[in-house]
Amino acid sequence: MSLVVVGSVAYDGVETPHGKVDRMLGGAATYVGLAAAYFAPVKIVAVVGDDFAQEDVDLLASRRIDLDGLERVAGGKTFFWAGVYSADMNDRTTLRTDLNVFADFQPKLPDAYRTAPYLFLGNIQPELQRNVRSQMPGVQFTGGDTMNYWINDFRAELLATLAQWDFLLINDSEARLLSGEHNLLRAAAKIQGMGPRTLIVKRGEYGAILFHEGEHFIAPGYLLEDVFDPTGAGDSFAGGFMGYLAGQGIKPAAGKANVAELRRAVIYGSVMGSFCCENFGVDRFRTLTRDEIETRFRELQNCTSF
Repeated sequence: MSLVVVGSVAYDGVETPHGKVDRMLGGAATYVGLAAAYFAPVKIVAVVGDDFAQEDVDLLASRRIDLDGLERVAGGKTFFWAGVYSADMNDRTTLRTDLNVFADFQPKLPDAYRTAPYLFLGNIQPELQRNVRSQMPGVQFTGGDTMNYWINDFRAELLATLAQWDFLLINDSEARLLSGEHNLLRAAAKIQGMGPRTLIVKRGEYGAILFHEGEHFIAPGYLLEDVFDPTGAGDSFAGGFMGYLAGQGIKPAAGKANVAELRRAVIYGSVMGSFCCENFGVDRFRTLTRDEIETRFRELQNCTSF
């Protein structure tokens, strides 16, 4: 079953202890879409400018990603972000953010997208997220993420949006900010009361915690010898998680997913996030195979079995 992904398709400039790339393909929708496409057909809704390269269009199209929802603005420039990571890769400093055509992004879904059963909403204004959801009245599983800016400054709009969601993906500091609770168990219970019955709290290199129907599952991060670039790792996690559910036709919102299936989806998310970190930008996805994904999935199974 297909997954609609709404968010940014962008260019990034990144510097890490392993090197520097001045301009590379990025954006939340790009990472989510590329990761999810290993498991299910993907339809992207985003906006780019005239400067968006044909080679990047070709990469996305080659991964069974439908680009009918990719709007190109004549005379416009694609969203650009640049940042530098600390020596331990746990912190990053934003050097430049040029919203360009993304500043006026109004997601428009092609008719063929509106009947898709799965929807992931990237980090955009909550009102826009809610508008997209309203364009898919028959959607069966809706998920997305948010950030501190929306939690602090657009709380009312965000709460109205979350009330319509089945799944939320945020990090631990965002979970505490959104809930007002420091303890993650209490924070999760409060957030689930806002709407999303399935919650994943990302913990960076330490993995993630799944909360669903009164249970929680702690998934480790995959240990890498070298982390070249963590940009997009969280979005790749989301792609692995949502892509697996869509590929298997699992709809937790309809009560058709057991906890074991959701745990598998989380592990696939962790796997995809780890592969993302092995090279700059989306470069690892240019050569990554499904066999490699399954091998790493089994490795994570083995190292957590007792």
